[in-house]
Amino acid sequence: MSEQRINGQIRVPKVLLVGPAGEQVGEVRVEDALRLAQEADLDLVEVAPGANPPVARLMDYGKYKYEANLKAREARKNQANTVQKEIRMGLKIDKHDYETKRRNVEKFLSGGDKCKVIIRFRGREQSRPEMGVRLLSRLAEDVSEYGFVESHPRQDGRNMVMVFGPHKKKAQAMAEARKRKTDAEKAAARGQDETSAPEAEAETGSES
Repeated sequence: MSEQRINGQIRVPKVLLVGPAGEQVGEVRVEDALRLAQEADLDLVEVAPGANPPVARLMDYGKYKYEANLKAREARKNQANTVQKEIRMGLKIDKHDYETKRRNVEKFLSGGDKCKVIIRFRGREQSRPEMGVRLLSRLAEDVSEYGFVESHPRQDGRNMVMVFGPHKKKAQAMAEARKRKTDAEKAAARGQDETSAPEAEAETGSES
């Protein structure tokens, strides 16, 4: 966060003054604005130095900086960078292996990550690129609920590459995962309470 000029650092003849609640005070001499700030036990903060005249606001600058730093930290904590995962498969992949690879692609995409799928051509398979395109197109259709084709199949030497992008942003996927975990913990806690209640009733009945 860049430092702003406050109080005596503001060296212009006039400012367009904004009150502490956001109300427009109007154009005033900087000396008068400083006096108003002092009387209200607030700071005069330049918020738009490029305006003519510059815009300044009456505020508690210490509190403002503290809250701005809190928001910046929270934004950094919630920020999640999308990662590109990688899946490799052969052109003659069997059904079981294909299903395993497909589930992995779905897992990466549902987690908000990109996924690069690489098909390795062996020997004479290089002369049949249409088979690679067909396999990747099938995969694209199978995982369409979780992601989209970000880059279409392209030949890269002995490989064919296709990149899938997630429908959900990384931060959204992480938030949903946290919610599912919290809901599961709450459900488990409710289950324990319901299990312990009949036991308590049985013990009460035996005592009577």
